[in-house]
Amino acid sequence: MHPDQKPVHYSDYLNLDSILSAQKPESAKYGKMAHDEMLFIIIHQTYELWFKQILFEINSIIEIFEEKPLPSHRLQTVVARFERVTEILKLLVDQVRIIETMTPLDFMDFRDYLVPASGFQSLQFKLLETKLGIKAINRTEMEKNFYQSRLKPEDRATLQAAEEQPSLFELVDHWLERMPFTKKGKFNFWNDYEKAVKIMLDQDETIIKNNPSLDETRKQMELKNLEMTRNSFKSILDPTLFSEIKNTGAVKMSQNALQSAIFIHLFRDQPMLQLPYKILSLITDIDELLTTWRQRHAIMVHRLLGTKIGTGGSSGHEYLKKTTESNRVFIDLFNLATFLLPKSKIPALPANVLKTLDFEYDHSKGN
Repeated sequence: MHPDQKPVHYSDYLNLDSILSAQKPESAKYGKMAHDEMLFIIIHQTYELWFKQILFEINSIIEIFEEKPLPSHRLQTVVARFERVTEILKLLVDQVRIIETMTPLDFMDFRDYLVPASGFQSLQFKLLETKLGIKAINRTEMEKNFYQSRLKPEDRATLQAAEEQPSLFELVDHWLERMPFTKKGKFNFWNDYEKAVKIMLDQDETIIKNNPSLDETRKQMELKNLEMTRNSFKSILDPTLFSEIKNTGAVKMSQNALQSAIFIHLFRDQPMLQLPYKILSLITDIDELLTTWRQRHAIMVHRLLGTKIGTGGSSGHEYLKKTTESNRVFIDLFNLATFLLPKSKIPALPANVLKTLDFEYDHSKGN
């Protein structure tokens, strides 16, 4: 204990008087408290506390990614904080089960007292979405009608300020673009990759054509699917084709960033790529867990409300269901599997590139 430090009491340190007196059921103000309203309040207060912690972690990660260049020794810190976020999100998904102990009749006992309060007014969740990379321009038309309409003016200003800052998506995209390992001297990995893809797909075509168990209709269907696969691989290598696809909104990341992500996945066992691979995996986990939370939340609302309109004026369950897929930030990382090769078909890297990707220390030479 520091000599100048005053004793700290547990309840004072945690400000428990304020926290434990912050549950004020609306139903109690009208003569009879609805029993389950206490659970409803505590669940949502707990969500907001965890949102605060997630934002704290994401903001710190954004600060690290804003460093130019990003120091390699900071990657482990990024991994540790992303891991913490994933564990919190797992807890939030599981927490839906607690609110599902409340029946529709229990909810109806106090629901009408809450109008027009709504989860749409959670500034912290909107900030989290914005920090991750969901900007107003990315939202569906239906969503834009509710995105800011239920917020206080000061909250709208806070959200607008966050919109103007680089998101985690943008920073990760730029970080991946700067990865130097795919081209070194005369070596260009993507030339070898393109050759390996052609050999693999040509072999697949031969197998389909010579497969006696396929009738002509099924054979043509398989060949058509194979041609679509060829076009997918072309899209990641051809700048013009990639640009056309990106303009449709089907791809969000830049071509260089996606190529780097593919390279990281293919050579994830190389020492220099192990932490970058872990970061991409954790980002994918976070996107998956947020999608799962939205799905669970939508099902829970359907269970409690049926097809009723939400207290905030939205279409309730239908609105939540439609935003589940539209608000996936890093869907490009999920689509990476499209462009991966079997380990046996991955092109070998030249010795000078492998040396760059390795950690070398010759004890006998002291270097």
